[in-house]
Amino acid sequence: MRNETVRKARGNRLTAMLQVRNEADKHLEAVLQDLTDFVDEIVIVDDASTDGTVKLCRSFAKVSKLIELKQSSFHREWELRLLLWNAACETKPGWLLSVDADEFYEDKAKAWMRTLIDQDEYDWVGFRFFDFWGGTTHYREDRLWQIHRRHTRSLVRYIPGYYYFFPRMDHHVPRLPLTYAALPGFLSELRVKHYGWAVSQEELYRKYLRYMERDPNGEWGSLEQYRSILDENPNLVPWKEEA
Repeated sequence: MRNETVRKARGNRLTAMLQVRNEADKHLEAVLQDLTDFVDEIVIVDDASTDGTVKLCRSFAKVSKLIELKQSSFHREWELRLLLWNAACETKPGWLLSVDADEFYEDKAKAWMRTLIDQDEYDWVGFRFFDFWGGTTHYREDRLWQIHRRHTRSLVRYIPGYYYFFPRMDHHVPRLPLTYAALPGFLSELRVKHYGWAVSQEELYRKYLRYMERDPNGEWGSLEQYRSILDENPNLVPWKEEA
């Protein structure tokens, strides 16, 4: 039976949730400013940052909850995901938007956000994410880099009492509980720009080393994809803004 008290068709609040660590000199400020324009509040878990990340987060009025870890849980990623999820749920949200500190929703997606949440037909939304590479004008597309060809679930309705489950993985943990897959969802063609790979060759090499250190046997991901980070001539496609 449809729970009308949970699935509201109007007046839903939108809470963004982020997990951060040492992001002060990267994209975090721009991400928080971007989110401020279209969400109602922001919940953050800081994984023992040693730079000015916490201070930066506190400077934004819509950051309603900030958990500061004194010791990093970086190598137990599922614990961080669960901690962030529980912290966000404690705010009694209507909908939750899972965002990384280097992700930007295109203007068209932001304009549609209220329409996406103010309905009672579906409980999650999947977007197309694009991995920008070496800068902010091109995204990567090849056999190993094609996340934009599928949908990533990042916007979900909060349903009190529902069973939420995260797999106990140390790396590449899903950003939201897997059990949302059993609920009705909507596959949107709206796009998200991921700038995590929009860095210099030196930083790409450092990222490669971190991936190999965290997952040397490819237990949580693909060793072939990790090695492809070092490709000298990756296939890049120009990004085109849409009206």
